[in-house]
Amino acid sequence: MGKAIKFYTITGVFMVLFSFGNMSEAQTKQTTTKPPQTTKKTTPKPPVTTTKSTKTTSKTPQTKPKSTQTTSKPAQTKADPTKKITVPVPEKINKVSGTVTIGTQTWALANLNVNTFQNGDSITEARTNKEWETLCQSGKPAWCYYNNDPLNGQKFGKLYNWYALNDPGGLAPAGWTLPGDADWVMLINFLGGQESAGIKMKTTTGWFDGNNGSNDSGFSGLPGGYRVENGAFVNLGSIGTWWSSTESKSSTAIDFYLALRSRLERSNNSKQRGESVRCLRK
Repeated sequence: MGKAIKFYTITGVFMVLFSFGNMSEAQTKQTTTKPPQTTKKTTPKPPVTTTKSTKTTSKTPQTKPKSTQTTSKPAQTKADPTKKITVPVPEKINKVSGTVTIGTQTWALANLNVNTFQNGDSITEARTNKEWETLCQSGKPAWCYYNNDPLNGQKFGKLYNWYALNDPGGLAPAGWTLPGDADWVMLINFLGGQESAGIKMKTTTGWFDGNNGSNDSGFSGLPGGYRVENGAFVNLGSIGTWWSSTESKSSTAIDFYLALRSRLERSNNSKQRGESVRCLRK
């Protein structure tokens, strides 16, 4: 009888434990079913973001027509009739050697653009106004580009004070010489005088207000401007001026210049000015 009571007691304990286990599993199942609800709420959000990006993308095609309008502007510039001028090329120009024969003289086709003397000594570049003044006042050679811009040097060459022409190192390269007053006068006479020479020596383009020449001589005179005694740069586009090797006074030398008028002018100017140089074949 005692054994029977123990048996029922043990059996009841197992039944209670079994029931409690089933209840725990049921509660666990209920807990695990909650995450899917959270997942369903968060998944609709990404399509909203995608839709905004699509609207933003649709705006870019509207900006393309603007770039087409900008591209069409250069075509108007190319159509400018002033850029279709036919430049006469004299028969006596030798582009290989860079020379042009005018009468009995052979001139360089471009302005001088060297920074050393023929003997190898360097010529000082004066960039600031103070540097230019100091060198010139002391009678020392100096050179510069117009506005200190090397791009101007490619087109117009360098500007030199007259002391560079008079230096014993020799400004003209080997095989060349610096033209004196008499050489310039010979050129003027061959071209028919000062009035006629100016037109024949000026380039057909590049001068302000259309004051171009015919360049029949092939000299190709450009309006490279010059530098005054205090170091200021002036008259690019309206005057081209070239030194002669001839001294007129202790402080001045003879030069020749082309301006907006048709003449080739002769003048005396301070040796401290920076002007172009054109060489002659020996």
